[in-house]
Amino acid sequence: MKYAIVESGGKQFKAVEGETIEVDRLAVETGQPVSLDQVLLLVEDDSVVVGTPNVKSAAVNTTVVDHFKGPKIDVFRYKPKKRIRSKVGHRQQYTRLKIDKIVME
Repeated sequence: MKYAIVESGGKQFKAVEGETIEVDRLAVETGQPVSLDQVLLLVEDDSVVVGTPNVKSAAVNTTVVDHFKGPKIDVFRYKPKKRIRSKVGHRQQYTRLKIDKIVME
């Protein structure tokens, strides 16, 4: 099994060929290719390559499937006996990427 650990938006994701990952929103149109160059770990069958901090000449080629919003998160703060209340909602925007190929040059 071939997979890689990549970094996008300060977070790490396991990228397996043929599957999808959900990363923070990227400013790329749907259907366009994206290359993730920050590969931290590369595993192919029995060989493991660990980067220091990145694996040189390794990349993960992906395609943007769609953009979507995550679940709504409500933040409610209050101080008892003080009549102080605030309620704020937030929905994070994500990009779904399909892993096309993991390349080691």
